[in-house]
Amino acid sequence: MDKKMEEKIFEMHAEVCKSMANPVRLKIMSLLREGEKSVEELRKQLELPKANLSQHLGVLRQRGIVSSRRAGLSVYCKVTNPKMIKACDILREVLFELMQESEKLARGMTRKR
Repeated sequence: MDKKMEEKIFEMHAEVCKSMANPVRLKIMSLLREGEKSVEELRKQLELPKANLSQHLGVLRQRGIVSSRRAGLSVYCKVTNPKMIKACDILREVLFELMQESEKLARGMTRKR
C-alpha cells in the first residue's frame, strides 16, 4: 500500500472512531445488530427525543456506518456493513477483559491490607 493510501485509511479510521465515540451511537448500533429498525422503534427503545436521535443517526449515516430508507411515513435504518457490529463486539470484549483484570487487581490489593 502506498503512503498516500495508508494515510487516507488512517484518517478514515479516525473519523469512524470519532463517530462511534458516543454512548448513544453505540446503543443504536447494538439495537441494529438484529437488523433493520424504524426510527420510531429506536426512539422508543432509547427513550430519546426524535430530534436528538435524528442528529445521532445523521452522524452515523454521514460516515456510511448506517443507511436509511423511507417506506411511506416511516424511516428505517440498518447497519451498512455487519463487520461494524463485529468490530464493536471485539472492542467490547476487550473492555470486559480489562474490567475483570482491574477487579482482580483491586481484590488482590484489598487482601494485602
